[in-house]
Amino acid sequence: MIMEHKEIFDHLTALFPETGLEFDEDVPCIVVPPAAIRDVSLQVRDDEMLQFDFLMCLSGVDNADGTLGVVYHLHSVPLGHKLTLKVIVPADNPHLQSVERVWRTADWHEREAYDLVGMVFDGHRDLRRILNPYDWEGHPLRKDYEVPEFYNGMKVPY
Repeated sequence: MIMEHKEIFDHLTALFPETGLEFDEDVPCIVVPPAAIRDVSLQVRDDEMLQFDFLMCLSGVDNADGTLGVVYHLHSVPLGHKLTLKVIVPADNPHLQSVERVWRTADWHEREAYDLVGMVFDGHRDLRRILNPYDWEGHPLRKDYEVPEFYNGMKVPY
């Protein structure tokens, strides 16, 4: 039976009553506190009613309001339902738990969000830049990012 986001939210709220999960009807998605994302991820993966065995995408986002976010798009191959989770952190302290050990595909997705937005995934086994050079300054997908005029003495073509 395919479950809707609100049904999944009600199920998770019963399992994590003190966590502070929120339901965003506009998107729809479940907003998860940064300290709880690993536990919630393990639950949605291993729960027989949910079985979210496939992380389709994980994206870092600059919300342009002093916060950054990570959006997780999940799919249950055996049950056919989908789920979107979102974590919001302050831009000046962008730490949250890694889910790279929950879904291995999160490895490169988290590295990309780290490189381009500046998200810090605590517990990631190999958190380093993946698209930019290791010594690149800044995070190109942040709203306040300014492209440098030069990199290692070469003019940046923007």
